[in-house]
Amino acid sequence: MKKTLLIFSFLVSFVALSDEAQSTNHIEKIVLGSGCFWGAEKGYEALEGVVDAVSGYSDGEGVRPTYREITKFVNKFNPKNHAEVVEVTYNKNLITLEEIIIHYLESHDPTQLNRQGNDIGTQYRSIVLYSDASQEETISNLISEYQALLNLSGYGEIKTLIKPLKEFYRAENYHQDYIKKNPNGYCPDHSTGVKFARSDRLNKQDNEPLRIGKQIVVIEPHGFCPYCDKFRADVTNEYAGSISLSYRHASNLENLNITTPTWATPTILFLENGNEIFGYQGYLSPKEFYKALGFFKLGDTEAYRVAFDEGTDARYCKEYQIFKNTPDGVFIDKLSGAALFDTQDRFNSGTGWLSFTRPVEGSVYRRADNSYGMRRVEIRSTSSDIHLGHVFPDGPNGLPRYCINATVLEFKTRKEFNLTKIKEKV
Repeated sequence: MKKTLLIFSFLVSFVALSDEAQSTNHIEKIVLGSGCFWGAEKGYEALEGVVDAVSGYSDGEGVRPTYREITKFVNKFNPKNHAEVVEVTYNKNLITLEEIIIHYLESHDPTQLNRQGNDIGTQYRSIVLYSDASQEETISNLISEYQALLNLSGYGEIKTLIKPLKEFYRAENYHQDYIKKNPNGYCPDHSTGVKFARSDRLNKQDNEPLRIGKQIVVIEPHGFCPYCDKFRADVTNEYAGSISLSYRHASNLENLNITTPTWATPTILFLENGNEIFGYQGYLSPKEFYKALGFFKLGDTEAYRVAFDEGTDARYCKEYQIFKNTPDGVFIDKLSGAALFDTQDRFNSGTGWLSFTRPVEGSVYRRADNSYGMRRVEIRSTSSDIHLGHVFPDGPNGLPRYCINATVLEFKTRKEFNLTKIKEKV
């Protein structure tokens, strides 16, 4: 009886182990180095089928696998220094090794030796460390294919090392999910822009429209960039200003005169007739973006001083004369294009400034203004944070009077405004 129970117990354990093995045999790992591991880690995590991505160190000898040690000057050009790498754990039933390697090659410049952009040193070398010998053939074949594509685009020899993984050392905790922990910044984009034929990407774009008048161009990477997503969510998704805003990859800027380096994403460029006036690398908050846009669009004008220096229009100024009797429509923020006031709420206060009984819901906010020895309530635009005017309790029929500077407004008829909204939705 005891013998029977022992055999049964062994069989149960064997079946359990077999089931466990079967449940995990679709999980594989690959270790990839492509420069700084912060952005790379986040990029892999965004791929469907990737289970985990962990920043770490590998392929070193005689150097402690810590950030402090590998970044020492003495190790900067040490060929035995560890490389910054990412251990990618993936479900091969959902994503293939081929797809991961294609992403890897397209997301950096593998022709650069011991560097990526301004990150210089052996820790930034391009390297693939396979954990299974069966992976080597796939990796080598894709690199050969990519080399041919790079040659057609004028790039040199791929410097990526292909080696078996000996040991992976997890990086310090503060490096893990670094971008998530530091939401205001940029992702380095050192990609060549060269794509595999089977990559579902847009290639060349027509830049002629960007050579006409003032334009805003946002540079994004071919891969995932959380700072770009944040900039879209916080700023550009709601932007409806009169200056056109376009998106480009750094490899698609032909026929444009760009001076700001474009290796960081997002990079925000302000152009006039195809020439860069100024640009910014990295994420800009709404307030920062609209301050830059204000300088770009308004320049040294009264409108700029009103918007950003809390100035006040002259009574009965030119813009007031234009706007006081407009047809039915909407007054919009001069920078963001957001609706601020409706002509249905406009009235003639006799003060020489545009007056309204209320703003468009959610379009403005109030704050105390104790300047010039007075106690007033300032009105600012929710979207761009520009100064609009003040609100007073002396409007018609007991309603408030929103006293608004005309120089920071633009006007659209109701039809024009509705058509714009329809186009935005489409």
